[in-house]
Amino acid sequence: MNIKISGSGCYIPTQVITNNDFGQFDFRDEKGEPFKDTNERIAKKLQLITGIEERRYVTTELTTSDIGAFAAKKALEDANIDPETIDQIIFAHNFGDIKHGTIQSDIVPSLASRVKQRLQIKNPNCIAYDLLFGCPGWIQGVINAYAMMQSGLAKRCLIIGAETLSRTIDLHDRDSMIYADGAGATIFELTNEEGGILAVNSASYTLEEAFYIHYGKSYHPDLDPDTKYIKMYGRKIYEFALTCVPLAMKACVDKSGIEISRIKKVMIHQANEKMDEAIVQRFYELYDMKMPEYIMPMNIHKLGNSSVATLPTLYNMIINNQLENHQLEKGDILLFASVGAGMNINAFVYQL
Repeated sequence: MNIKISGSGCYIPTQVITNNDFGQFDFRDEKGEPFKDTNERIAKKLQLITGIEERRYVTTELTTSDIGAFAAKKALEDANIDPETIDQIIFAHNFGDIKHGTIQSDIVPSLASRVKQRLQIKNPNCIAYDLLFGCPGWIQGVINAYAMMQSGLAKRCLIIGAETLSRTIDLHDRDSMIYADGAGATIFELTNEEGGILAVNSASYTLEEAFYIHYGKSYHPDLDPDTKYIKMYGRKIYEFALTCVPLAMKACVDKSGIEISRIKKVMIHQANEKMDEAIVQRFYELYDMKMPEYIMPMNIHKLGNSSVATLPTLYNMIINNQLENHQLEKGDILLFASVGAGMNINAFVYQL
């Protein structure tokens, strides 16, 4: 038996936030001092580095569990299966439900339980739980489901990645321009078809790296220091990712036994265009190869970095032929990889 994707869905929020929308923001450095550069120059520099032109935010009435449920419903419809046959619902996120205008995270009950309730699944043997693993959370959910299905504890799993990072950003931190909202969901199940998940790999680096991404106070000195926002040490993350992620990707590919030349697409977490390109280039250098053209699909330009939602959303867009030069066919081999808070890294090799 193999483990394959039978359904996919995503929810892309309707609010489009362009770089121009940050024109009047009061950006500060870590010491609380205003930048000498204009916001226009800051935004242009960010676009050159990250590739982000626009990002999507949820409307005020929606939360992370809401959009996760939207994506899950689409995945179930795509798979054309009875929701009651789902054995596990794994919801990857990092901040829970944060209602508009508040700062408190709500994770009781779990977001997975909320999705199960909204899908009206009665089956008590459908286990619903959350997974916090930074941006690689959706892949880790896939790895967990893979282990459960290999062990015989599950036959069909729904893995959701959703986040509303617009509710966690410090509006005085220029890094706030990177983050976005979104949700993606996939159904993996046992099948007699060839292909599916061929290998997985995962790692956590914590001795020096645990707080590269963390919760911290606003950069504006007049704001309440007890109110926390998502923060990151960008340079340290960049150096860590370029050193460790290509090695983890190679370990996963080598474990699969697949020739590197057979990989059709490298599906990498949409964190930062320049960083992602450098990671994939270094990955191919480990095989003494140049990075192939059109190997790395990107949607960060219009959707921003939505953390755990980037990869399931990217996959959904590609299989629905929504990205130019990135069509897939049955039998194609994909390499999924991600890096994020923890610091965590993971990957899996998948054959359509």
